[in-house]
Amino acid sequence: MEFNHYSVLLAETIEQLNIKPDGIYMDGTLGGGGHASEVCKRLTTGHFYGFDQDDAAIAAAGERLAPFGDRVTIIRNNYCNAKAALAELGIKGVDGIVLDLGVSSYQLDTEERGFSYRYDAPLDMRMDRRQSLTARDIVNDYSESELFRMIRDYGEDRFAKNIAKHIVQARADKPIETTFELNEIIKAAIPAKMRQNGHPSKQTFQAIRIACNRELEVLRNSLEDFIGLLNPGGRLCIITFHSLEDRIVKNAFKEAENPCTCPPEFPVCVCGREALGNCTTRKPILPSAKELEENSRSKSAKLRVFAKKE
Repeated sequence: MEFNHYSVLLAETIEQLNIKPDGIYMDGTLGGGGHASEVCKRLTTGHFYGFDQDDAAIAAAGERLAPFGDRVTIIRNNYCNAKAALAELGIKGVDGIVLDLGVSSYQLDTEERGFSYRYDAPLDMRMDRRQSLTARDIVNDYSESELFRMIRDYGEDRFAKNIAKHIVQARADKPIETTFELNEIIKAAIPAKMRQNGHPSKQTFQAIRIACNRELEVLRNSLEDFIGLLNPGGRLCIITFHSLEDRIVKNAFKEAENPCTCPPEFPVCVCGREALGNCTTRKPILPSAKELEENSRSKSAKLRVFAKKE
């Protein structure tokens, strides 16, 4: 199917990037190239670097960005490796970085990718299909305690303990192979009266996807690199879609803005750690009413922006 993806908070992100025509910009989650194409339109002598680990995204973005010619470099890699990949190309600093951490509409709507509880498909959920670990491996190989912690911490599901128990009981008879098999197991683990608030599998599927792709670990380990990669005045724009991601971004920006480790009773700072810049969005930027009407999947999106000091 065609790689369709609505670029969430597009106008707001482009505005916050404060693009310079001769600047160097990077998108760590290239997707279909929506944010990327708007950045490239504003470049004259500048250059754009796009990263994604999904082969379908690389193909779609390559086609979409082809008109910009040699102003664009596309690299198939996880964004956690972007700093090293850019260094190999001689790039030590950039003027702006975009991360859109949402799962693309293409990934959700391509049945065989196994991301969605709405389609019957093999349990996969890999963003990078070169990796060996799949959702099936997690569901069938994690211990009951590991499943419980994963569903509790990444899915924030109040029935995590019972869901983990039901998964382990079901797989004792036969391996759990498909999304619909897992749906039925989760449904049986949740009291009937509690199944009214959305799909019962939503939070568990989120948890498995996060674990399969190491999403929070990758984000947490990349933020310091990205802030360090910014040139003076550069902007880091990150769009998150759930509280776990948003909390990581918010705390990283806060620490970069106020890295001092001195006890509060000290009259002056003696640790020598200076602010790297400031968070320009005291409260996250949210989608407009118009965007919410056009794309219901953007309802949980939040944009936070960090500006490197001049």
